[in-house]
This record gives sequence, C-alpha cells and structure tokens, in this order.
Amino acid sequence: MAKDVYAHHRPQWKTHIGFVLAAIGSAIGLGNIWRFPYLCYKNGGGAFLIPYFVALFAVGIPLMILEIGLGHKMRGSAPASFASISKKWEWLGWWQVIFVMFGIVLYYSVVIAWCLNFFFYSFNLSWTNDPNNFFFNEFLMVSKGPFDIGDLRTPIIFSLMAVWFLNWIIVFRGVQKGLERANKIFMPLLFILTAFIVLWSLGLPGAKQGILIYLKPDFSRLKDVRVWIDAFSQIFFTLSLGFGIMIAYASYLPKKSPIVRDAFTISVFNCMFSLFAGLGVFSVLGYMAHSTSKEFSEVVSQSIGLAFVAYPKAISMLPVFSRGFGLMFFGILVIAGLSSAISILEAFTSAIIDKFHYSRKMIVSSLSVAGFLGSIIFATRAGLHWLDIVDHFLTQYGLILTAILECVALGWIYKASKLREHINHVSKWNLRRWNWDVSVKFITPSALIAILVYSLIGEFTKPYGGYPWISIIIIGRDWLIYTLFSAVIVASHPWKVEPGSRVFEHESL
Repeated sequence: MAKDVYAHHRPQWKTHIGFVLAAIGSAIGLGNIWRFPYLCYKNGGGAFLIPYFVALFAVGIPLMILEIGLGHKMRGSAPASFASISKKWEWLGWWQVIFVMFGIVLYYSVVIAWCLNFFFYSFNLSWTNDPNNFFFNEFLMVSKGPFDIGDLRTPIIFSLMAVWFLNWIIVFRGVQKGLERANKIFMPLLFILTAFIVLWSLGLPGAKQGILIYLKPDFSRLKDVRVWIDAFSQIFFTLSLGFGIMIAYASYLPKKSPIVRDAFTISVFNCMFSLFAGLGVFSVLGYMAHSTSKEFSEVVSQSIGLAFVAYPKAISMLPVFSRGFGLMFFGILVIAGLSSAISILEAFTSAIIDKFHYSRKMIVSSLSVAGFLGSIIFATRAGLHWLDIVDHFLTQYGLILTAILECVALGWIYKASKLREHINHVSKWNLRRWNWDVSVKFITPSALIAILVYSLIGEFTKPYGGYPWISIIIIGRDWLIYTLFSAVIVASHPWKVEPGSRVFEHESL
C-alpha cells in the first residue's frame, strides 16, 4: 500500500512560476554580475563560453536535475532527503546546510550590506575621485591582517541590521507569502533594471570596444587547464549547487512537476543572465578606458574590486545620469544578494522544521539574530581578511566535497536509476540512462575531484592569499571542521517523525 505522503503537512508553492523565480533568484547572486564577466575577460573572452557551456550541460544541469529530483521525491530538506536514503548519510545534508548557514551567508550578508551602503553613497557619489582609497581605507578601514580585528565599522553594522531584518521578515512569512511573493517582486525588478543598464550603457563612447574585449575569442586559451577549471567552478557555484537549497525548494513542489524542464530553465536562464549583465559591466568599463585614454587592463579589476572600485570610478565619469546609474547598479546587487541569502536561510529553516518540528517563526527569528551576531566579525576592520579566507575554504573545499559525496550517495549507493525513474514518472521530459546516469556517476564527480585536487596542489604550494599559515588553519580549515562536527552531532539526534514517511511512491502519484 502506498505511503500517505500527506501524513505530515508540508507547504507548497502557490504557483509553478513562483518556484522557478525563487530558484532563479537563489542561483543569480553577486557573482553573476561581478565574477563571471571578469572570468570571461581573463580566460579568453568568447572562447571561455565553450568550456563554460560544456560545464553547464555536462555538470551543471545534471546536478541541478539530481537535487530537484531528490527534494521532490523525498519531500524534505537536504538532511531529511539524505536520511530517507540512509541514516548513515544524514550528516551530509546537515553539513551542507550548516556551513552554508553558519559560514557563507554570514559573510555574504556583509557584502550585501556593502552594496546597500554604496546604494546610498550613489546619491552624492561619496567615493569621490579615488574609489580605491574610499573603499579600502575610508569605508572598510582594512587592518593589516586577520588577527588585527580593530573596531566595528558602524556604517556596515547598520546596513547589516537592515539586511538581516529583510532576511527575517521574508522567510518568517513562509513559502507562499514570503519567499514566493518576494521573488515575484525581486526577479522582474532585477531583470528590468539590468536590461535598462545594459541597453543604456551600449550607447556610451567606447562601449563597443569594451564588449569586444569582453567577448573577443582567444582560442589559444583553451589549451590552459586553468580556464577549464574556472569554467566548471563557476558553473557549480553560480547555480547554488551543493547548498541544500534546491533540494529544499523542490520539496515544496506538487506531485506532478516538470523537473527536467525546470532544471534546464533555471540553469540556462542563470547563465544567460550572467552573460547579459556582463555586457553592461564591460560597456561602462570600455567607456572609462575611452575617456581616460588608458589601456583596458588598467581600468578593469577582479571580484570585489570590480564592483566597489572600478565600477564606481566609471559611474563618476558618466556624462549624465551618473547618480541614477549608481543607484540602479547597487540596487541590482542588493536584490541579487537578498534573493540568494533568503534561500540559504530557508534551506536551514526547512531542515530544522523537518527534524525537530519547531515553529517556523521561532526558528527564523532565532537564526536571524544568530546570523546577525555571527556576521559581526566580517564587519570589523579585519572583516575583508576573514571573508577572503572563509570564502576560500568553504567554497573550494566544503561545497566541492559535499557535491562529490552527493554524487556518490545518489549515483552509486541509492542508484541513479531509481531517482531517474521517479523523475521520468513525474516529468514530460525524460532522462536517458546513457547521458544522465553517466554524468551523475562519472563526469560530475570526476570534474569536481579535478577542481579539488587542483585547489589542494595550490594550497600546499604556498599559503592562500599570502596569509600566515596559522590564520589559514584557525580561520579557514577549522571553520570547515567545526561545521562538520556540528553536522554529525545534529544528525545523531532522533527524528520527531521518520523522514522516509514523506517519500513519494509511484503508485501514489
């Protein structure tokens, strides 16, 4: 007899588009706007799109299908889903949501707070003619090293409070009234503002040169292994894979759901947004190079420097509408950041509700206070150093390791064929054994192992970022270890209701 899948009430998305927009919102983050364009520029321009889309179809989409399919079948968060496979694998789901909640979102919320500060700075272009000095010395007041903690940066603290308040109020209101409603506002607004920036910036003098530099293919770069590593890494990180988010989001889907189509839609849309947003970024940088008569390499910078140094300088030089342009650009960053942050908070909230059956309101309120307090270390003068080290270890090792183990647990132990049968039963687009099973069992874990080995070789060659070994061990490695220990401890506690009782069985569909 089929299990009563509705024995335990579980919220659902009110509309299917609500799920898709929420998943896209989780995937589209700050890295889409400042990390992808720089990687494309650095790794051969248009030629980089070859390994990038190879990675998308070989690793990104198959893993997206796997996570959505897992959450849908098991009707639970990441820990509940892995526990439904085997209690021995429950710790893996907890490790995912714990180091994302008590690691990634702590510093990510601080970066969103920076964006919020710069949104208000855009009203009078407060960064003046030297954004580099303003950002690092006046705004962050960066200390000499990670253990030179220094004072709290008051402007960041106030913005950080606002960020966590928004996280709290959205997730507090639940799946339909909170997450779904917020993303139905955030995502269209994000797309409209991005389109406006891109289309307006295309008319600037020098924009064409900037775009040519951004996308001009240098096929010789494809011989460089690092280019392929960067492409596969970017696909993995940009789709929020290994976070436990897509598993939780998919658990709120109805019985019949187009899992394969949704995975393609979310993944492809995310990547196309990155490519499109890059047109606006490089158009403006091209204008700056044209206006200053400098080489393009002198005006472009990577990662945080691109968003908070190079771009503000370019904004200040715009002939008209500079303040409005700044407001829109940093507004886009705030929206992209918030849509990702709330998904992380929801993934952990879902896990706690599944296991302990505490009330959503109590969990979200407690987590938001704890999140704000945990974020404070990143709002000190040493915050940038801590952010750099923690981000490096959690993304390069934590996420990669959990994704490899995810492939082992689902591809080999649970068997990819069983999950494929479920996905094909509820989807109109069917998976084939020769491509999806092979990707989940061989291609995806092999690519992730290659990234992991490459990172480890670099790690032992020289200390990351030139930091002292002691800071790398205490701040980076130990952060990862403590979250693992926490995951094992939480997994050892009994369930209020066994997670396997939620699982969709074919005959009940």
